[in-house]
Amino acid sequence: MNDALLRSLVPSVLAVLVRRGADFAAAEDAVQDALVEAVRAWPDEQPRDPKGWLVTVAWRRFLDAARADTARRRREDRTEEEPAPGPAPAVDDTLQLYFLCAHPSLTPASAVALTLRAVGGLTTRQIAQAYLVPEATMAQRISRAKRTVSGVRFDRPGDVSTVLRVLYLVFNEGYSGDVDLAAEAIRLTRQLAAAIDHPEVAGLLALMLLHHARRAARTAADGSLVPLAEQDRGRWDTEAIAEGVGILQAALARDRLGEFQAQAAVAALHADAPTTEETDWVQIVEWYDELIRLTDSPVVRLNRAVAVGEADGPRAGLAALTTLDAALPRHTAVAAYLHERDGDLTTAARLYAQAARTAPNLPERDHLTRQAARLNTRLRG
Repeated sequence: MNDALLRSLVPSVLAVLVRRGADFAAAEDAVQDALVEAVRAWPDEQPRDPKGWLVTVAWRRFLDAARADTARRRREDRTEEEPAPGPAPAVDDTLQLYFLCAHPSLTPASAVALTLRAVGGLTTRQIAQAYLVPEATMAQRISRAKRTVSGVRFDRPGDVSTVLRVLYLVFNEGYSGDVDLAAEAIRLTRQLAAAIDHPEVAGLLALMLLHHARRAARTAADGSLVPLAEQDRGRWDTEAIAEGVGILQAALARDRLGEFQAQAAVAALHADAPTTEETDWVQIVEWYDELIRLTDSPVVRLNRAVAVGEADGPRAGLAALTTLDAALPRHTAVAAYLHERDGDLTTAARLYAQAARTAPNLPERDHLTRQAARLNTRLRG
């Protein structure tokens, strides 16, 4: 059975049920039941039309649940609308479903979390890491969002900014290597850019292309992480970089700066530099200042500390780091890097080991562990 195929069909099946009148929470439950049935039945014989099969089973599950709900007995007449098994239209409903999930009855944060869970296929833990909150907090947020939209008709889709936030987080999760969703996020953002004229949509597409262009160089043959400074820039996708830079320049020319355009500008400066040493770190710091003005994000401030350390020296970077909460994810890893740059190998080795224990994923943990071991070997020698 093809798990990737099942995962790719979920948004379209969910959208079909919503269009036929199912409320979001009930539709999601029905689709999950259909997936369970597919896991049981498909290993023996996969249907010729997987999407049609899932739509049929999910709709039947929804109708069964509706009949069982005494408060909604009037829905029983929908049994006559049950679709017969057969080919389903080859329509990509994913982007539409992103907008439907960004419903005005939800706060932007709740809409993003719900979409990532229901459509993006991310786990509650992965979403919590993206939001820098405990997993239990995120689970409660998603549950509240489901309750809020339960019974709501999706006739007022959400705004573009919420959809962009979802696409950005889906891309980041795919880019981290935990879930391969980066290419799908780029595809959907291209669709959105073709459908609406919005500078931040263009900024997000440029940002994705510029980051994705470096993907092949981010890992070694053994799967270990390769830091930006050590990447083989000859493996970067120059066509994707050129496309991303062109899209960004056109967006910036409209003089409606947003956070995705500013992030793309940072990525473009990295892509333009032949080596790490030739990177225009001063301009990168300036773009991070713009991002702080736009978002005041602690993650942006952390990245700015790294850039300051490159532009003005490691002690300046460490000084910028002291203004941030030490519990911020990757704070300890950044401190380790700046201490190493400053020549304090003992502190750097200790901090690398400490950062490894709280790393968000296995490749990053292994990388930080190797950094600590490398410095400890030098200290012993």
